Amino acid sequence: MAERVNLTKRTIDHYTNLGLLEAERSPANYRYYDASAIERLHLIEKWKSDGMSLLDIKRKLDEKDVHEAEEIDVRELRIKINGLKDEVSEVLAHLNKTDVTSQEYIKKNVSSESMSLIQTLLLLLK
Repeated sequence: MAERVNLTKRTIDHYTNLGLLEAERSPANYRYYDASAIERLHLIEKWKSDGMSLLDIKRKLDEKDVHEAEEIDVRELRIKINGLKDEVSEVLAHLNKTDVTSQEYIKKNVSSESMSLIQTLLLLLK
């Protein structure tokens, strides 16, 4: 990886020790980096060339990681909520077709807020 990003192994080890990069360890204690490490190294080097200190870069990367994690969580929640909405719609569609009163009652009396609460509770129970 050091050759691919034109840095020394020592520099990459230093960044890892500072927490700027994450590495998996092999049984022989070698460091293995995933594909995102290359992008992250390019970002570190760009910010360094812009005059940022490694401490400031660490802070910025930590903020970026938190923001990306929150975006992923929100995206996953939206997907789960949409799936639950589909399930609820399917249940409503499969109610006894002759029992129009029950269908209308559910449609009229279960607010969207209640459905959201039910969906949230279902997510927590999984």
